[in-house]
Amino acid sequence: MSEPDLTDLGSLRPLRIWRDVVARVIQSESITMAVVELPPGGLVPEHRHENEQVGLCLKGALDFTVGQETRELGPGGMWRILAGVPHEARAGAEGAVVVEVFSPVRDDWRELERAPRTPPLWP
Repeated sequence: MSEPDLTDLGSLRPLRIWRDVVARVIQSESITMAVVELPPGGLVPEHRHENEQVGLCLKGALDFTVGQETRELGPGGMWRILAGVPHEARAGAEGAVVVEVFSPVRDDWRELERAPRTPPLWP
């Protein structure tokens, strides 16, 4: 992925990170930031990775599980996921838009399929 230094969210073509979940991504040398859009009921199944991850719900709601803890998070809800910890999320009835930051970069996302260009669901 060749990244611009300055851009708009709407100019980033989304990546399909799970079946019906897309992310608009910008990466630096050591950080990946993604605005992730989950449709109503959209699922990010349980998984784990070497990247630390922090996030913030911008719109909608989701049931989020990190390790053994599960909570419903709406706008303003935040999470921290240490490397190797299992986690999953399911969007509520309205779907959700979240912003997530990963370190180190998500190299595994470099080869993902691009989703069709659509306007972002946020702001």
